[in-house]
Amino acid sequence: MPFGRRRNRIDRSLRERGVPPEPQTRERAETGTDGPWDVADAPEDGQARVDLGALRLPAVSGMELRVDVNAQQQVVGASLRSGESMLQLSVFAAPRAGGLWDDVRTELARSASGQGASLREVDGPFGPELAGTVLLPVPAQAGRPGAPAPARRPTRFLGVDGPRWFLRGMLTGPAAEDPAEAVALEEAFRAVVVVRGTLPMPVRDALPLTLPAQAAEQVARQQAAARTVTPPPSGSAG
Repeated sequence: MPFGRRRNRIDRSLRERGVPPEPQTRERAETGTDGPWDVADAPEDGQARVDLGALRLPAVSGMELRVDVNAQQQVVGASLRSGESMLQLSVFAAPRAGGLWDDVRTELARSASGQGASLREVDGPFGPELAGTVLLPVPAQAGRPGAPAPARRPTRFLGVDGPRWFLRGMLTGPAAEDPAEAVALEEAFRAVVVVRGTLPMPVRDALPLTLPAQAAEQVARQQAAARTVTPPPSGSAG
């Protein structure tokens, strides 16, 4: 069985009874745990990972890491691209009891149905997931006479409940429909390490993401350059 709820419930039960868990190697063998990982039990697998604070994402040859940063240099999103397919990643604070993915699946499916799209629950490599279509954001001119109807995009939602965290992945592109196209991004999802931290946070709040120091400096230089206004040449009409 993948990382999923069974393992977390076992761990919590042991801790609540004051019983130390079995060695990690035996635990993996018994439950089939093979990622995504909590930082406390991440393997020493030699995999290079990019540290984004709450997420450590695998650095995979041929796969592009994209990080969305706002004007305050705060990371507001992260995704991995493989060919024409993309895996968008989000991580949230979750209750100790786990099970947030059950609620989120229901909400996502209901929302898609209410918008005229469709998501159904299926069994995937990480346990229950959602597969189907979602509606693309509607352009401002949509709704006017003659405007095209909203487009549907094939999508898969992956979810994993961890120790006080919940990791969600959204697959789009060919990987959302073709299992062969999804393999690389599924393996990348499996290699993700989550760093929950010890600070109390409201359930469902996004865990803080950060840029590595070198990348943060580069972004700061780019933003500073973008804010620099070159004065017009002397004598030009202003």
